[in-house]
Amino acid sequence: MRILVTGGAGFVGSACLRHLLEHGHEAVAYDSLVQGHRAAVPEGRLIEGDINDGDALVRALKDVAAEAVMHFAAATYVGESVTDPDYHYGNNIGGTRSLLNAMRAVGVDRMLFSSTCATYGMNPVIPMAEDAKQDPCSPYARTKLAVEWMIRDFAHAYGLGFTLLRYFNAAGASPDGRYGEDHKPENHLIPLVLQVPLGQREKIMIFGDDYPTPDGTCIRDYIHVDDLAQAHRLAIAATTPSTAEVFNIGTGNGQSVMQVIEACETVTGKAVARQVVERRPGDPPALVADPTKLKSKLGWKPRYTDIRDTVATAWKWHQSHPDGYADR
Repeated sequence: MRILVTGGAGFVGSACLRHLLEHGHEAVAYDSLVQGHRAAVPEGRLIEGDINDGDALVRALKDVAAEAVMHFAAATYVGESVTDPDYHYGNNIGGTRSLLNAMRAVGVDRMLFSSTCATYGMNPVIPMAEDAKQDPCSPYARTKLAVEWMIRDFAHAYGLGFTLLRYFNAAGASPDGRYGEDHKPENHLIPLVLQVPLGQREKIMIFGDDYPTPDGTCIRDYIHVDDLAQAHRLAIAATTPSTAEVFNIGTGNGQSVMQVIEACETVTGKAVARQVVERRPGDPPALVADPTKLKSKLGWKPRYTDIRDTVATAWKWHQSHPDGYADR
């Protein structure tokens, strides 16, 4: 299949792009490189452009002769979405509208959208199935839910097959250590913890240890980026011009902040200093996926089911790329 991957130079988008190429698909990234990295994309597989540029999107879709779109391009920093909602709404909602209209203009009728478990908000249901109530708690999460509904409405009015993938905490790196997480600023737990044994951070902050969980710290479902990529490949292959589907992607097993820290200590062989500070507002005690539907309908089988294996791939990447990619 010929696929345009918007946001294809980002952490998850580039992993999915490379995975598609490895499995015989013709995939090309479309990315502004505001958050993405040229070095994360194989040579000759990047079209540089803005998601709000409708004319550039039309040209890219035509150049690729795209049959489908995987849509990752988005502003993703939750804190920034609170202080600058205009940017997030303009980029995430406005950009998706530009993309959908470009697809209509060219006649591309299959889309896979990278959504998030953040649309469920503080929902107490554990584990979380696809029919759980959506009640987003941040401007970022609200833009993602708004995009889900926009895609549904465009599909109903104009004819479009779509699959929405709501995934939990993307983590890990390519097993060969060539590709991994490089966010500036970094706000994901595993890279932040690994900065301590790397000597880049004195200690890790734990935001609250009085949650109603076994050790008092928040629990999250960490899904390896390669397992995410596998799910995206299976989903796009199953998406037809009449598909209207939703899947949660996660391991189904949650790890607490303390368990992640302990896994990092085991993998690195180094102690990680930590300090408990006040809770952050809006942090739910636990977010864990129910991946039953994904496994049963698409035959998805995650390779990384032990958090230590996921951390080991991340450690290999961060050791060999302590400052991330060299393109910034």
